[in-house]
Amino acid sequence: MNNRTIGWARRKTFLCMAFLGLLQGLPAGAAGSPTGTPVPDAEQIKDAIVKVYAVQNPPDYYEPWSMRGMRSVSGSGCIISKRRILTNAHVVSDRTFILVRRFGQTRKFRAKVIAVSHEADLAVLTVEDDEFWESVNPLEVGSLPDPQTEIAVYGFPLGGDYLSVTKGVISRIEHRTYTHSSCFLLAAQIDAAINPGNSGGPAVADGKVIGVVMQGMPSAENIGYIVPSPVIRHFLEDISDGRYDGFPSLGVVLQETENRDMKRYFGMSPEGEGVLVLKVAPGSPADGVIHPGDILLEVDGCPVAEDGTVEFRHRQRTSVAYCIQRHQIGDTIPVKLLRNGKEMEVEVVLARPMQEDWLIPNQLYDVLPTYYIYGGLVFMPLTRNYLMSWGPNWFNNAPKELVAMLSDNLKRPDRDEVVLLTKVLAGSVNEGYHQWNNWVIEKVNGVSIRNLRHLVRLVESSREGFVVFENDRGQKIILDRAKVAEATPQILKTYHIPADRSPDLRDSWPKDVSAGDTGS
Repeated sequence: MNNRTIGWARRKTFLCMAFLGLLQGLPAGAAGSPTGTPVPDAEQIKDAIVKVYAVQNPPDYYEPWSMRGMRSVSGSGCIISKRRILTNAHVVSDRTFILVRRFGQTRKFRAKVIAVSHEADLAVLTVEDDEFWESVNPLEVGSLPDPQTEIAVYGFPLGGDYLSVTKGVISRIEHRTYTHSSCFLLAAQIDAAINPGNSGGPAVADGKVIGVVMQGMPSAENIGYIVPSPVIRHFLEDISDGRYDGFPSLGVVLQETENRDMKRYFGMSPEGEGVLVLKVAPGSPADGVIHPGDILLEVDGCPVAEDGTVEFRHRQRTSVAYCIQRHQIGDTIPVKLLRNGKEMEVEVVLARPMQEDWLIPNQLYDVLPTYYIYGGLVFMPLTRNYLMSWGPNWFNNAPKELVAMLSDNLKRPDRDEVVLLTKVLAGSVNEGYHQWNNWVIEKVNGVSIRNLRHLVRLVESSREGFVVFENDRGQKIILDRAKVAEATPQILKTYHIPADRSPDLRDSWPKDVSAGDTGS
């Protein structure tokens, strides 16, 4: 289990384009089966618990043409309907091989991933061998019970190989930052003991799965978190058509309105509720419908408080995120606004997932890094993965100017990626630039760039004798095009790099350069 926690201070300004998220509608009642389905006994529940063995090979974002090497991990899971195994995404991310073993059995079976939500840290596996599914009763995903409900957590934590069952209660339900993805989603805090290896195991109440163990807080005693059942149901409904779409975004940045003078300035009453719209992401669902300076009063019928929360159950509040991500991509919701002192209602079509609003993407998994090498200069989009190459304390150790960009992480009309010169592979063609790294590239030959693919196109379509790269402070790196063409094969060979660009940029491969010429 991933035991890391995010300790960022709570800020008055928050990103709803990334964070406006959550769930299915929640009944106010407790878990239980209104359908009359028999509640499974303890042995039937145990029969449906699975240990997951995975071999992972994550990429190296500091040297993006390389992999970090294989590592073996284990986690837990449970069997649900339609011959599926529910577990955590972080248990099977960057996988190369997966085996599963049912409780009480010795044989391991080859498994494969059929759907994954890295945002919600959930994955669904299956096993093709019919023997694996013999005499098993799948567990049902239930409703989320109220706080103080007793639960049992099943899994295979470190310290032994036998199934572990620990008991506790749901302590509270609120939005948390998911360690695996850095997404801000609903989570349930529990006090049942969980340890590495519990990840992916079910939390059960009244015989039904009400959550999946995802992370703990090692600095505190018996504080753990589960992905709650509404998020699980959202994921399972999403993938029912065979495709994962994700959680929708409204595409706005909001600010709380607790100050009374601020309320008066925007035409609100002193006791009025609502939050201020600071920014709208270009191309987002809110673009052209909601304006900066609007006061968000209600979202999908839920009144928004001055602190940006809504009452999602009686006397239980959580982020306004609840009102967005309880919906699927493509749903339409009503939004009530205060604009220039007048109330109005608009409709917003939740047409795209949250990650499409981000300038700097959250953690990426199951994909290779994007990179481009020109004259020994290594260019990459800025990602959290790159920042995390500074280690567990990356937030403090990574370059401050790069980390600071996370505080305003909204795509811009003229830019949808931050492009970095991460390092210079020393060679005679780039002499004098060897120590330059972590540049934010603004222009190529005087033209502002939108993203890395645009940079590649500008470099390779130009016929000028020099290529000029300019950073956000106006500093320049100038390379001779002819010398670069001559030096590139030797640089790639010297540093054992198979190609001058990542596979996703191969359609940008220069037409006059063969694979052999680039060292591949």
